[in-house]
Amino acid sequence: MEFIKQFIPDVIVVEPRLHGDERGYFMETFRQDLFEEAVGYTVNFVQDNESKSSKGVLRGLHFQLAPHAQSKLVRVIDGSVLDVAVDIRVGSPTFGQHVAVELSGENKRQMFVPRGFAHGFVVLSDTATFAYKVDNYYSPDCDRGLAFDDPQLNIDWRLSSEQLMLSDKDTKQPLFTQLPECFNYSINYYD
Repeated sequence: MEFIKQFIPDVIVVEPRLHGDERGYFMETFRQDLFEEAVGYTVNFVQDNESKSSKGVLRGLHFQLAPHAQSKLVRVIDGSVLDVAVDIRVGSPTFGQHVAVELSGENKRQMFVPRGFAHGFVVLSDTATFAYKVDNYYSPDCDRGLAFDDPQLNIDWRLSSEQLMLSDKDTKQPLFTQLPECFNYSINYYD
């Protein structure tokens, strides 16, 4: 596996080593020791989730507050998505900036989204099966979001607004400037 730090260095793209022949392929999708070496701390994933969505479905931008903050290791099994992580850590040199990476069943890339980031994705293919690990359980009381179309964030979702399908919840999220100070860059949320 190759671990590629993005311009926001806490967000990491994981490129697997694919071993293939006429029978198909094999790859490791996760290995704890290599992962911890790449991120520099221990992340204990406790749950795996999977969703299937149609083209234009946009899920996000979501995060959970401490003490139920979550890191995610996301990947696409089939199809293609644009995956986005927004830095919402007050005091961070990249506060309010985002990383956007295309993940697909073809490129097999994964993206690590640490605590302190809002996360979302939009389906670019006809359908996509999206799978991810989280390091904390879902807590409805700590569930929060951020407006996907906030002009300050300037995220190019690659599809027109007419093509997008969102949940009712995701159409009513606050703007970045309305977000309370949820995370602080100087605090370690992994202790």
